[in-house]
Amino acid sequence: MAGHERQRVQDVGTLKALAHPLRMKLYRALKVAGSATASQLAEQVDEAVSLVSYHLRKLASHGLIEEAEGGRGDGRERWWRTSAESFSTRNSDFRDNPEGVVVHQAISRLHARQLAEMYDGYLDAQWAWSESWQDSSFGSEFLLTLTAEELRTLRREIDDVVLRWTARGKAAGEAGDTKGRENVAVHLYGFPFTT
Repeated sequence: MAGHERQRVQDVGTLKALAHPLRMKLYRALKVAGSATASQLAEQVDEAVSLVSYHLRKLASHGLIEEAEGGRGDGRERWWRTSAESFSTRNSDFRDNPEGVVVHQAISRLHARQLAEMYDGYLDAQWAWSESWQDSSFGSEFLLTLTAEELRTLRREIDDVVLRWTARGKAAGEAGDTKGRENVAVHLYGFPFTT
C-alpha cells in the first residue's frame, strides 16, 4: 500500500460490491488489522469462514482488497489487506446514472448506520475505558454558514489533519511504540441542511 493512497470508486459494480453490510465490516476489519485471514476475520464478525471467504473474494474481484505478500503463518491460508489506505465515493460520479444514484445512496446510508453502531458500542462500553480515554473522547456538532467551496476547503483541511495523525500513529507502530495506543475512530460529516 502506498502512502495515503485513497481509492476512488467510480463504477456501479464496485459500488454494489461495497454496498453489503458484511463486506463493509470486513473491509473495516482489514483496515484496522493491516492484514488478516478469512478465519481471523470470521471470528471478528461472527460468521462462517466459507461466507467470509466468499465476500473477501468479491471485494478482491473489484480491486478493493488484495492478497498480502508474505503473510504470517504456515501458508495454508490466504492473507488479505486493503489495496489502498481508504476508499471514497463522490455523488458527481453517479449523478447521470439512475442505478448509480440509488446504489450510492444505499451505501452512504449503510456506512452511516455502521458508524452510528460503532459509536453506540463505545457509549455502551465507555465506563470500561480508563478515565484518560473517557476524557479524551469527544462528540461534537458544529453548525456553520459556508459556501459550497468553503465546505470543500474545510473537508480538505480536515483530511490533511487526519492524514497527518494517521501517519504519526503508523510510524509509531512501525517503531514498536504501541504503549498506550488504541484504535480510534474519528467520524465527521459536512452537509447542507435546512431549518
